[in-house]
Amino acid sequence: MAGFLSYFLPKDKVFYNLFEEASDNLQSISEKLIQVVHEPDYNKREVLIKEMHDIEHQNDDVTHRIFVELGRNFITPFDREDIHALASALDDIADYIFSAGKKINFYKIDPIQDQGIQKTAEAIGEAVIAVKQAVKELRNLKNTQKIIECVIKINSIENSADDIFDMSIERLFESDVDAKELIKRREIYQVMETATDKCEDAGNVIESIVVKFA
Repeated sequence: MAGFLSYFLPKDKVFYNLFEEASDNLQSISEKLIQVVHEPDYNKREVLIKEMHDIEHQNDDVTHRIFVELGRNFITPFDREDIHALASALDDIADYIFSAGKKINFYKIDPIQDQGIQKTAEAIGEAVIAVKQAVKELRNLKNTQKIIECVIKINSIENSADDIFDMSIERLFESDVDAKELIKRREIYQVMETATDKCEDAGNVIESIVVKFA
């Protein structure tokens, strides 16, 4: 009977712990990306990218565990669709951050010579920190104002990343790089800008949770 009843008890700590673990992973992988874009040595970047890959795999595991817990628990701390959406958004952020790092070496791009890449990496790092702060506040949902401030900050950073993207593309087309180089850099810009879009997606889900509990 006790085992049966436990099935219906909310597993708040399980979900909150997993979301916080995912956000910790995001901070770690974003910090690695910032190191990558400031590292002139290809081989040293390769080591950092391998570490990013490991963190991305760890985050995949966390996402899987969230989905497993979602299937196990009848009662959840907030709407099931929001749990699924937030887990997916956090996973997407990690995927795109790793993809950005991987493409820099895959295309043999020197990030030291590209301010657009460096500035966007910094923007990703700032957005991830804001996402992490918002996720941490979900545990009690008492300080909703702080969560909303984090969401506003995420949106502001995403807008700045859009501006950096536009500026980078403009400079790229004004430069004398050949077509292959242009295509490579444009793809990296797009992947990095998408990482900030995914941070905004996570912020939107968190905002939705706050609105429902207001």
